[in-house]
Amino acid sequence: MSYSYDDENIFAKILRGEIPNDTVLETEHSLAFNDIQPQAPVHVLVIPKGPYVSYDHFAQEASEAEITDFTRAIGEVCRMKGVQEGGFRLISNAGEHGVQEVPHMHVHVLAGRPLGRMLQKA
Repeated sequence: MSYSYDDENIFAKILRGEIPNDTVLETEHSLAFNDIQPQAPVHVLVIPKGPYVSYDHFAQEASEAEITDFTRAIGEVCRMKGVQEGGFRLISNAGEHGVQEVPHMHVHVLAGRPLGRMLQKA
């Protein structure tokens, strides 16, 4: 599959400094910030700084350094927010059926309350 990255998406604009964000953590290859419409007491978005559309795109084309940095950034956000003890959920939506709203790869870190089941049987 060929991926077409839209460099006008909101996360690209955040990365360029055109739109402010509530930064939780910034590393060489990743940015984590609080979601502006939190769905849980802790709701942090973690995004790579590179132009990746979805997690599979990132996994296939990102460098080892980007993948390592991103994975460690998620771990550091979890440590910083203290979510390990009570538990947390990581979500990465992809494409139309996955209800991806922003075409830039991102992971939601959700915690701070019981989150219920992920999906109901259709």
